[in-house]
Amino acid sequence: MFERQIQIPSAEEIRARIPMPADLAAVKAGRDALVKDVIAGRSDKLLVVVGPCSAHETEPVLEYVRRLGRLNERVKDRLVLVPRIYTNKPRTKGVGYKGMFSQPDPENRENILKGILTIRELHIRAIAESGLSAADEMLYPENYAYVEDLLTYIAVGARSSENQLHRLVSSGIDQPVGIKNPTGGSIAVTLNSVYAAQNPQIFMYHNYQVATRGNEYAHVVLRGRVDHYGNDIPNYHYETVMQVVEGYSAANGELKNPAVVIDSNHSNSKKQFRQQIRIVEEVLQNRLYDKDFKRIVKGFMIESFLVEGNQKHDIVFGKSITDPCLGWEDTERLILDIAEKA
Repeated sequence: MFERQIQIPSAEEIRARIPMPADLAAVKAGRDALVKDVIAGRSDKLLVVVGPCSAHETEPVLEYVRRLGRLNERVKDRLVLVPRIYTNKPRTKGVGYKGMFSQPDPENRENILKGILTIRELHIRAIAESGLSAADEMLYPENYAYVEDLLTYIAVGARSSENQLHRLVSSGIDQPVGIKNPTGGSIAVTLNSVYAAQNPQIFMYHNYQVATRGNEYAHVVLRGRVDHYGNDIPNYHYETVMQVVEGYSAANGELKNPAVVIDSNHSNSKKQFRQQIRIVEEVLQNRLYDKDFKRIVKGFMIESFLVEGNQKHDIVFGKSITDPCLGWEDTERLILDIAEKA
């Protein structure tokens, strides 16, 4: 039984209520092109998707993004920085805080309509105040339409990458989509997801039969795996990345733009947030060792916020209320180091 609580306007109505200004749309288009060039190998810059585990409150996220915008001016010749503004939070057991989209005030009850409006305002302000357009996770494919004009990078999470609708919707997205390996870690399944996203599809979406052209910028994200006993197993090491290289090669050209982004947290770090620094350093070293490794590894995902660690309730400004994150000082040093070694 479903109890109807609040009627949600269509995506078109919401976008008309809070439109993306034309000048900021032009900024985002330029940023989209930068990321596409990295994924396609037309640019030798590295992509760095970096920011809090979840964007739970507007002002600390904007402060973080403004700092990232200033840092971008120092590294833009070597890196493409994309702020992570994740507004939908997957839950392992399906309960708890589900992100700003559902719960714009983490200390109060769900209000999805308010969440959608808050998110649009947040993304628009982030571009205006930093010059950087953001990444978000497509946790619910139906929700993507409410932010499709705002994002430069979209992630499909480990729990979603085998889902048919996520794959099909990814095929119609105009921006790069990073598809994470499923929690079980199968590279073959991940590449099947990329294949589905890169090909034209016909399916039902928002009450229409729709046709897509395929998304040639869909690619692999390695985030570690979980074994049958619940243990986290990393997959950022040289051997696993080269398995992905082999998988792309075995596709005989049916997979376009071979690319891997390394998620430095989650099962790769076993959620030991400071390990992200070491993991990034190891990957950078491996890029020096092998030209095929360097060619396919296009960048990193890093979880960081203003204050390191996490907290159960929103008390400390700029500290995660979900998974623990690197603090700003470590983040700045790490990004400068990546730029130096890219």
